[in-house]
Amino acid sequence: MTDAAEPQVETVADSEPLALDTHHEEPAEAPPGAVDEVVEIVKTVVYALLIALVLRVFLFQPFTIPSASMEPNLLKGDYIIVSKFSYGYSKHSIPFSPGLFSGRLFARTPNRGDIIVFKLPSDNRTDYIKRLIGLPGDRVQVKAGVVYVNGKVITRLSEGAGDPGTCWNGSTVQRFRETNMVGKSYTTYDCGPRGDVDDTGVYIVPEGHYFFMGDNRDNSLDSRVAPESSGVGFVPAENLVGKAQIILLSWNGEASLFKPWTWFLDARPSRFFHVLK
Repeated sequence: MTDAAEPQVETVADSEPLALDTHHEEPAEAPPGAVDEVVEIVKTVVYALLIALVLRVFLFQPFTIPSASMEPNLLKGDYIIVSKFSYGYSKHSIPFSPGLFSGRLFARTPNRGDIIVFKLPSDNRTDYIKRLIGLPGDRVQVKAGVVYVNGKVITRLSEGAGDPGTCWNGSTVQRFRETNMVGKSYTTYDCGPRGDVDDTGVYIVPEGHYFFMGDNRDNSLDSRVAPESSGVGFVPAENLVGKAQIILLSWNGEASLFKPWTWFLDARPSRFFHVLK
């Protein structure tokens, strides 16, 4: 008889507990990705555009003079600054003239003799610049080239020949110093008393409208000419954009954006920072 084998118990020696590594290294901060950089650039551009829009709508707007209708005070190529707050705000104070509201907010009456930028009434889109001659209710007439407002003459004194030399009719352009009824004085050009709009009927300025003329009297389609004849006619108060304040910079007709040397050679520095009257 053999002895039964004693059961063998397999014992497992206790192993040492595993040590937990509690030290974590912080990953290095990753540089901003390309998307983040693009987002920041876009935000910067948007902020800059918003600031520019606010300045343009509420404070100042630049314009370039495209024609000779306001000579000798404004020349073609003058770069002027217009104050938008001078007469309050209308839909035309905003780019593209959206129909957000009608009339003028914070409206103020312009002064006789102000040089004003306005939207052409016939299309409410084209920017024109002329001098204010008549207020609502005024009676304006031109006789032999002399302007009368409410029966009173706007006095003018001859200052001799003007810079352009020869008029469209072959005569020499004459320079005059005009002074209106509120004492505002400015220079005008005239080619003689026989121009197309040197003798007119009486214009009665409607309520809520204004009457404008160019300083180059025989080379200006203004309120003396009806819209049907490509003129301006009476200008609604809503169409006023702002008051021309200063000639910031000026170049003659040879200057070109694509010819950088003309920015210097064709500049007219004597006209830089010239305050308008």
